[in-house]
Amino acid sequence: MYPRQHHARSATRAGPHPAVSVVVPVRNEARNLEIVLPALAELRPALHEIIVVDGHSTDGSLETARRVLPSVRTLTQTRKGKGNALACGFAAVTGDIVVMFDADGSADPAEIPAFVAALTAGADVAKGSRFTAGGGSDDITPLRRAGNFGLNTVANALFGTSYTDLCYGYNAFWADLLPALDLPATDAPAPAGGMLWGDGFEIETVLNTRIAVAGLAVTEVPSVERRRVFGDTNLRTFADGARVLRTLFAERRRRSVGPRPTATPGATGPVRTERPTAA
Repeated sequence: MYPRQHHARSATRAGPHPAVSVVVPVRNEARNLEIVLPALAELRPALHEIIVVDGHSTDGSLETARRVLPSVRTLTQTRKGKGNALACGFAAVTGDIVVMFDADGSADPAEIPAFVAALTAGADVAKGSRFTAGGGSDDITPLRRAGNFGLNTVANALFGTSYTDLCYGYNAFWADLLPALDLPATDAPAPAGGMLWGDGFEIETVLNTRIAVAGLAVTEVPSVERRRVFGDTNLRTFADGARVLRTLFAERRRRSVGPRPTATPGATGPVRTERPTAA
């Protein structure tokens, strides 16, 4: 377990109605955006802003986003990969809370208030989980479920956590935590023929391990994953599982040889996983 830390709560968290920014990374998701964005818009005025970050789509995703929801903020990511898209979106937020939201229709916008409630109740990070009471998935296979269990076990052993769903991408956190996540600068050049560490699909694992190392307070929020609406998934069970495993050991080595980031206001100690009384 990591040493306990004590910090004063940030002034940006003091208000009863924090501004919520939703970051939606997309790459060729035009048809899904026609469904996802109106569903998110139904939560206004509870949402401060919706930011769509485009990964150089060829299907008109940005144009679709602007047509379907004229108030949407749009930008194009600086490099490639889901991690870079999220980092670009995080850098653009003007709200107090950041919600990570996939564009494929698998996430339910109606769950966002539960994430916000967990944060305003005292958590630094609200982590969606398909494998806690009240959660579920319409899409996961028995093989992927077993793989997730194994990866959770390794992560919890390496980082002293009690995650039940390491790789799920539906999460929320206070925007003042961004320095502790230590993501690659959005204006840094990519290496020739490669990607910067944290720019790819390893991003969820990178974020969750760095949250643990920073000693931030985590509340798990039950979430039900729906099936992708249009298009095919980019998930590759064995290749992606191997990448997550490599990421876990790489992040453990990284923290062993380098300085730990300073936890931001609101941290109360090692990562702790709680369950809210209502989803």
